[in-house]
Amino acid sequence: MPTKSFTCHKKFGDNDVFHNRIKTHPQVEFFIYDSNVYLNNRSLQKGEFAGSVPCVEPGFLSLYEINVDRHATTAPLVYPYIIKTSDLSAFSSITVDSFNRDYAYGAKISGVYPLSASITRKYFASGLSSSQSNTGSALKNTFNYYKTMSPYYEYESSVYSLNKDTEKSNLICIPSIFYGSSIKKGTVNLKYYISGTLVGELEDIKKNGELVQTRPVGSVYSGSTAGVVLYNEGFVYLSGAWALNGENIAYDATDHSRWVYFGAGANDGLAHSNSTRVSASYSMTFSGTNYVPTLTMMAHAEKGELNHSNNTTYIKYGEMTGSVKNFVHSSSAAYIEKNRLIKNTVSSSYADPTGSFQKITYISKIGIYDKDKELIGIASVATPVKKTPDTDYTFKLKLDF
Repeated sequence: MPTKSFTCHKKFGDNDVFHNRIKTHPQVEFFIYDSNVYLNNRSLQKGEFAGSVPCVEPGFLSLYEINVDRHATTAPLVYPYIIKTSDLSAFSSITVDSFNRDYAYGAKISGVYPLSASITRKYFASGLSSSQSNTGSALKNTFNYYKTMSPYYEYESSVYSLNKDTEKSNLICIPSIFYGSSIKKGTVNLKYYISGTLVGELEDIKKNGELVQTRPVGSVYSGSTAGVVLYNEGFVYLSGAWALNGENIAYDATDHSRWVYFGAGANDGLAHSNSTRVSASYSMTFSGTNYVPTLTMMAHAEKGELNHSNNTTYIKYGEMTGSVKNFVHSSSAAYIEKNRLIKNTVSSSYADPTGSFQKITYISKIGIYDKDKELIGIASVATPVKKTPDTDYTFKLKLDF
């Protein structure tokens, strides 16, 4: 633990290091309007050198946040690369055939930054297993797996008149970077606006995946289930086909507003429009579940320790002045430094003399070293801590991975 220029290495004891993890539930909000997606109410932020500071459009997250406000011409974008060697390392996007055919040994295999992600909407006018999509076959087992939570998960049910193969539906795809391990149950909320007026709201109030319409209060379809949430997989499935508003709007097809049109324009290929669709906007909020590994370390400054410093300010003023001959005895047989007085910083009620002498240091930083005594981290205290011989301290250091 460094005290100014003095460093004392102390080994952590068996009860000084703790490993645990913190469970967090960060909230995320997406707002969709006129084929634009906004994440947590952030609009486009123009930079000094780039059109977008994070190098991605609003509504997207940039993995690693590389190339922030970087001009692609004057300062080429940072990119990942791997040199092809006999260990056969490559990016996951490079196939085995391409690795063997397109790259010689010693060649550079390049990738592209930024890597970004946002929500995507997929509309199925003829059901999940239409001729244009294999989504149904991919998700069928997943839906049926959760049917014990709610019958609305069941892929096909005559009792509830469900058939996800053929019914008009809407799928909102959420990348895991936004929710972590899973979406927290009971936090999903979808709002549907027409000309700024709320015409429908869905919530998973039962915490079983069912998206139940809760507003407008007292409406005909209040309490009806419009879809389900796949919490672990990051999908919101909507099949509610009842009309929320009597106005005709140019969605995927010109029709009244329905839950199957929720999020129209969310990276689904629908272009910006000056048609009636600009009157519709949508909000989706949820909380994720993230596990953050943490390391807690107890660094002890015990009584009678850490009360000396090699810093020159530790010595009384004037003791270090003059030539080397003034404070060193040297000969062919010995090199002996003269005693020098330590500065007494003990406060007193009087200007002169000072209080009774004590060796006092001030701890300002705590260094963490690996087994080879290589410095791997430094913790700084807000205000240097006064350390006297008869006091001891324990500093609690916490590191999130």
